[in-house]
Amino acid sequence: MVTERFMVEGHSAFLMLPVRRSGTDKTPWVWYAPTLPDLPGKEEQWMFRQFLDAGMAIAGIDVGESYGNPQGCAVYTSLYVDLVRHRGLSERACLLARSRGGLMLYNWATDHPSSVACIAGIYPACDLASYPGLKVASVAYGMTEEQLSAVLGKYNPIDRLGPLAKAGVAIFHLHGDRDTVVPLEKNSGELSRRYRQLGGTMVLRIIEGQGHNRWSGWFESQELVDFVIAHARNPSGSGSSGP
Repeated sequence: MVTERFMVEGHSAFLMLPVRRSGTDKTPWVWYAPTLPDLPGKEEQWMFRQFLDAGMAIAGIDVGESYGNPQGCAVYTSLYVDLVRHRGLSERACLLARSRGGLMLYNWATDHPSSVACIAGIYPACDLASYPGLKVASVAYGMTEEQLSAVLGKYNPIDRLGPLAKAGVAIFHLHGDRDTVVPLEKNSGELSRRYRQLGGTMVLRIIEGQGHNRWSGWFESQELVDFVIAHARNPSGSGSSGP
């Protein structure tokens, strides 16, 4: 895989482009999070190859341990603008959240639902109180734990799903029933319950006997890959002018 690395507002970003790109149409793409010094890792290679072979680009940016805070979301928007306006990528991104990447991607998506083709997750964190916990998250948000608790609904992904449901964004999660780092019920389970109550479409695949680990099945799920590719080719919603 050939990866281009570049800087956006002082943050390290990456972009993988498919060998074949249409000369006229925008290139569909997967937005992966988190992007940290060791992520994405080797275990994602099979999955990424499927996307590239399907004509999709893959991108991400390192915003550190921001846990979906407004500053991190602002950098995400800068990356989005760069990729869409200057690098030929589609206005509708397929979001792929692994673990704490869920906090970042969901909060960005909620602010820009018409720019989202779909959301896929591999044991994604969806509730700040569950992961990383309000004491840790409050530092990233520049508040005390008590202050963040008082305004949690403003920043917590599971409390902000309405715009995504209204926009018709389809969601697919894989999550293990033995996950003690990002517990199933408080994260994907609760998000699934709330999203369906809002009229949203979501598939939650509960993997028995698996926790928060690097089991190959997370990253070699044909069902997840097929979900993303299908929505890249036929994005949900009614169109986007972007941020």
